[in-house]
Amino acid sequence: MKTMFLCRNKVMGWVGVLVIRLMLSGTALADPAGAEVIAPKLQLVTAVMCEDVVNRLPYNEAVVFSIAGGKVSCFTLFDPVLERTAVYHNWYYRDNLSTKIKLLVNPPRWATYSSIQLREADKGPWRVEVTDSEGNVLQTIRFSITD
Repeated sequence: MKTMFLCRNKVMGWVGVLVIRLMLSGTALADPAGAEVIAPKLQLVTAVMCEDVVNRLPYNEAVVFSIAGGKVSCFTLFDPVLERTAVYHNWYYRDNLSTKIKLLVNPPRWATYSSIQLREADKGPWRVEVTDSEGNVLQTIRFSITD
């Protein structure tokens, strides 16, 4: 009986040590493999719709644009960019993909934009989905074209 009591105390002691080590190491019990957290290759800081891009900055940001303006632009700023990679501006008109524009971004920080020319038939709801090279949606920007 005394031997069984000593063995149980040793096991409980080891369990206590293991719990303390896990708490100090920051390793969660739910993740026994100790999976590594990987930082994203790039971080989208700003995504806006505007009438134009002037001196590398968005000009006249809005969510409603007149057809008379002739064009609309999607401006995006990424910081940080850890490696040269592609991003996409996917332009949707009434939930149908209108155009997909591939843009390259470079370290350490990068701003880029895409534009479309407006036609009379373009009036209505639009959105641009900004995606990374794997197709993950980083942000969706909704806007409208009116008279």
